[in-house]
Amino acid sequence: MSGVHSPYTPKAAWERWLDQRLPLPRFVHGSFIAYPVPRNLNYAYTFGGILTMMLAAQIVTGVAMAMHYAPDTALAFLSVEKIMRDVNHGWLLRYLHSNGASFFFIAVYIHMARGLYYGSYKAPRELLWVLGCINFLLLMAIGFMGYVLPWGQMSFWGATVITGFFSAIPLVGDWIQQLLLGGFAVDNPTLNRFFALHYLLPFMLTGVVALHIWTLHVVGQNNPTGIEVKSKTDVVPFTPHATVKDLFGASAFLVVFAYFVFYIPNYLGHPDNYTVANPLKTPAHIVPEWYFLPFYAILRAITFNVGPINSKLGGVLCMFGAIVMLFLVPWLDTSKVRSAVYRPWYKLFFWLFAADCILLGWLGSQPAEGSFVLMAQIATLFYFAFFLIVMPVLGLIETPRRLPNSITEAVLGEKHG
Repeated sequence: MSGVHSPYTPKAAWERWLDQRLPLPRFVHGSFIAYPVPRNLNYAYTFGGILTMMLAAQIVTGVAMAMHYAPDTALAFLSVEKIMRDVNHGWLLRYLHSNGASFFFIAVYIHMARGLYYGSYKAPRELLWVLGCINFLLLMAIGFMGYVLPWGQMSFWGATVITGFFSAIPLVGDWIQQLLLGGFAVDNPTLNRFFALHYLLPFMLTGVVALHIWTLHVVGQNNPTGIEVKSKTDVVPFTPHATVKDLFGASAFLVVFAYFVFYIPNYLGHPDNYTVANPLKTPAHIVPEWYFLPFYAILRAITFNVGPINSKLGGVLCMFGAIVMLFLVPWLDTSKVRSAVYRPWYKLFFWLFAADCILLGWLGSQPAEGSFVLMAQIATLFYFAFFLIVMPVLGLIETPRRLPNSITEAVLGEKHG
């Protein structure tokens, strides 16, 4: 599907004038109207559009709140309260932004799971996948820094604990930690740094997202069969077919999002974060936001002095290694078949992996003691085994089901193939 030219023909004089100097209407028509997409895309493929919508919403609400926020340890908590109580519709801005972060990650995890399930990382889409992983890494940085800004108890102590782990890195660890903090402890310079980066990084994320979408339009979209487009009958125009499906999927997503915003806006937050930060009073149980819990569980599984394994550096390496694994997926999977629909053993291990990630998330919310640490170590072992053992070995020994001859055959049956 790469290299498809738009059939757009400017009619009015001003359209022809603009098309000769800045062919923006032609670009939009070719990318979002006439662009051919596989005819068998399901609702799992709507989350790319949902993510674009959520990114725009987060930037708009974030910029609006930044006009009223004070990045000072003496004023930050009060400025958030002022936004909630005194700024016109400030409560709505904050609830949209804070819950929007959670729903952004929900959409990201579903988007990534769909890519793993249908093999959207395989050639020629390796760069598309890597750019998506860069987006995920940037989003994690944005989310972590944004969590610190309200300057509540969990904001302060979460930043203290997480940045403290950087000191475990040999030679440069202390330097990295002090660079992040702007000193030797979480204080005013830290808050200023995090606010500046939290404001800047979303625009960098937008740039990488643009590259991600551009790459998608060059290599073409994958589909549930994992089979490449072979004829015109395999594709349909993006508008209205994919557009209507995306709008319906986004509408359903927004209904759930709106329920959280208007009825249970604090459900996904931590109660301790509604108390102003106190460096002299440590919370009973320090946890990050829910979307970091699987990686936090991996970190603690290796770091805490409970169970057979204990290494602060090992915990940090495993936490970052869990993200690095995602970047390496296109080269770890040795199977010639893309989609798990036709790979019975890979499908089984994929759902075990999904359950393992949920288990890690739950373990990350529990105290780092007793059986919880041992369970986290076992779950961490399976996490890495999925990438380093299951993916390479299954591709060599698994016997996949018969693939259809074309996307059309998969949709309409063999007689139409």
